[in-house]
Amino acid sequence: MFVSKMTLSQSGLFGQIDDLQDLTFIERPIRRSLKTAEEIDKLTVDEDLNDIERAVYLLSSGQDVQRASVIVNLPNLVRQNPAETFRRVVPKVREVLHVAGADMQLAAAGSFLTILQDDIVLIQTHTHSILQIVLLNLDHRDTVVGNAWLETLLSAIDALPKETIRQEILSPLVSKAQLSQSVPARLASCRILGKVASKFESSVVKKDLLPLVRSLCQDVEYEVRSCMCRQLENIARGIGLDHTKAVVLPELVELARDEGSTVRLAAFDTIINLLEMFDSDDRTRVIFPLVKTFCEKCFKADEAVLASLSFQYGKLCHGLSASFTDEQHLWFLEFYKKLCCLGLQHENGHCESQPYPLELENKYALVRRNCAYNFPAMVLFADSNHFLSELYRTFSSLCHDPEISVRRTAAEGFHEVVKLLGPNVHYVHKELITLLQDDSLEVMDALLNHLQETLELATSRGEGAGPESKVNVPDLVPALVAAEQKAASSLRWRVHEKLLQRYSCLPRVISGDQIYFRFLQRMFSIITTNNVLPVQREAARTLCVFLRYNRKQEQRQEIITKIMQELAQGRSYWNRLRFLDLCEIAIDLFSKSYFCKHFLIQALELVNDPVANVRYKLCHMLPRLRSTIRLPADKHLLQQLEFCVRKLLCREKDKDVVATVRKTVLELDKMDITEPISEHFSLLQYHKRHERDLLDQKKEKEETLLLEMELLERQQNEAKLAGEKHTEKKRRDSKAGISGSKGMSGSTSGATLSTSAGKEMRRAKLARSRSLSSHPSTTKMANSDKTLKVKESGSCPGSGKSSIIPINDDALRSHHFNVASSSSSLSPTPSTSSMPVLIRSNTSSSVDHRTNGSKDTQSRKLTIQRKSNSFGMQSGRE
Repeated sequence: MFVSKMTLSQSGLFGQIDDLQDLTFIERPIRRSLKTAEEIDKLTVDEDLNDIERAVYLLSSGQDVQRASVIVNLPNLVRQNPAETFRRVVPKVREVLHVAGADMQLAAAGSFLTILQDDIVLIQTHTHSILQIVLLNLDHRDTVVGNAWLETLLSAIDALPKETIRQEILSPLVSKAQLSQSVPARLASCRILGKVASKFESSVVKKDLLPLVRSLCQDVEYEVRSCMCRQLENIARGIGLDHTKAVVLPELVELARDEGSTVRLAAFDTIINLLEMFDSDDRTRVIFPLVKTFCEKCFKADEAVLASLSFQYGKLCHGLSASFTDEQHLWFLEFYKKLCCLGLQHENGHCESQPYPLELENKYALVRRNCAYNFPAMVLFADSNHFLSELYRTFSSLCHDPEISVRRTAAEGFHEVVKLLGPNVHYVHKELITLLQDDSLEVMDALLNHLQETLELATSRGEGAGPESKVNVPDLVPALVAAEQKAASSLRWRVHEKLLQRYSCLPRVISGDQIYFRFLQRMFSIITTNNVLPVQREAARTLCVFLRYNRKQEQRQEIITKIMQELAQGRSYWNRLRFLDLCEIAIDLFSKSYFCKHFLIQALELVNDPVANVRYKLCHMLPRLRSTIRLPADKHLLQQLEFCVRKLLCREKDKDVVATVRKTVLELDKMDITEPISEHFSLLQYHKRHERDLLDQKKEKEETLLLEMELLERQQNEAKLAGEKHTEKKRRDSKAGISGSKGMSGSTSGATLSTSAGKEMRRAKLARSRSLSSHPSTTKMANSDKTLKVKESGSCPGSGKSSIIPINDDALRSHHFNVASSSSSLSPTPSTSSMPVLIRSNTSSSVDHRTNGSKDTQSRKLTIQRKSNSFGMQSGRE
């Protein structure tokens, strides 16, 4: 019934089921071992043979694996029994190498190099036999094997004596350098000549080696000429300055004009490496025209050489700068600018790649990358004072280059550029922000390598400036925040970790308020939400650094409170584990007293944590926590720590935690031992403890200094605010005084009509004010039961100090009126700073009444003053 319900496809799928079942009954022969009995017999060696006999037997009749093992073990055989090894084993090795494969050849080259370099060959005949094998295999048909034997010979030359080199190497070298030999043999001769030139005196080099050098420099193959040209540097250093100018320089000039581009490039590189060996005259007359012609020719028709030219350009300009005229200096600088823009077109201030073939575009990108690598050298060449006019546009182009590799190279050398600019560092602030906000994480990663040095130099005012004289870099904080968010959203967590590590320098770069409001909450978010443990720990370290160098007590307390709420008392055990990580960091950053005051109690309370992982980590940390406790001042903390240990020993059920607690108890017991084991142990322990105490004292002094700086800054801010208020009040009062004087002038002009009556009234007013000024006012203030502190800005504007004034309203009013009446006297030294303000207020009020210009207003003013005086006398009696 089931078969009838199947579809056509299902029947086709299971139609071959019988055939598949038949396959399961096929018996396949299974090989029980990797080797047959015959092969095992061939690999079996008599155990009675010694090492030398076994090596000879294996080299004669063994398989390739056994022969290779003997060759690899050849240095040990030479150390154990050199005479028998060279008499019986080395000849067998020489026979085997004739038919050996590449692997065995490479192993033999390494073994013979070890023998020659380790000075285990004591007899000249042994060295001769090894060198014969090495020289014989230099012409191996496999180029890889031949190069391996050549490297063995070149490395062995440093360890061989002069006579051995002269007899064993130079003698066959003359025949191998002839034109009749193969190209690989002549190339090997070039390298050997360059190596042995440093082993002999200049006379020997000039007599024996220079003829071969000239012959190889004029070889018909461009590969040989190029190889010999690159060895001319060693030849020149071997023969000295005089012979270099007479012999080597003409050869270099001829090779620099060779038809082969690789030969010209080799000559160019050799000239740059030998610049210090040429005098000023040679640089001006020979080197500069030659290099200039080479640069122009490469720029126009030889793009393949431009990469090497651009890589060596900084070294070239630096080596020739002392011999340049102003015109030559300008030419090299302009040529460098052309190289930096090679393959680009500038439109609307942006760099865009021109449509070139892919291969040519990659060459141009390599040239610009080399230019970015050499940019610090070009800043030194052009002088930092001329950076804005000569190199700024070029540097901005490199930082905005469309190729990531160019921008990455510019970011790698950005700290060098900033260092060279000095006080002109503000020129590149915009480029720093551009690289921080780059779309590629590779560019950001390159900038992070020296971000701390870059930011500190970019925000400083140059050498000699204090730490407080920081320059505000526009958009720096948003760029740093955006860089962190970009790194966090990527999958490259190592870049994110490096970025957080570099952020620990921010307290020396930006203000504490910027860190508190822009970065602190982000650190908490990373610690509590990020999934990568190294990133979380680095965020915790950066958070501790921010806390360490924060100058405001309120912000520090808020940070600690948030640490306790979100980490120490967090709902997730993962956050509580991060709190313990933060405690380990805090032990290193803060002093012992600060840690014990803010972190230790909360850490010990985690002994009651329901998760065993937290208790397990706490047990590991107990010795470090104990090291922060100083006796006898912190005896109560020691008792709490011992209570935690006893609780873990008595109540803990997790086996891993119990085992860790027992180990921790032993460590704590060792820490509590006061008597040293020996005199040496006591001295060592004393020095370590003394260094730790000095470091802790230094941290404590720094923390105390931060508190004092905070108090000083607060006092300065308050004084500054009071000064600003005083200046503002003074300005307002001066305006009021000017308006009052204008009113007074108008009233006096109106009062000239009745001069005699006005004079009489002013005399009576003056006499009454003098009689009232003799009444004491301080006794009334001293006898009051309750006093109130009122700032000058509230009751007596114009003064920065607070004055004590009675709460009683009548006394308060009498006090002000007495001060007003006493201030109207002609005393030259007023008693308080508030008097001039009160004088200006009284005069300004009287000016408003005097605008009528009648005698009734003056009489009304006299009656008001009489009432105020009588009120003051009545309050005095009370």
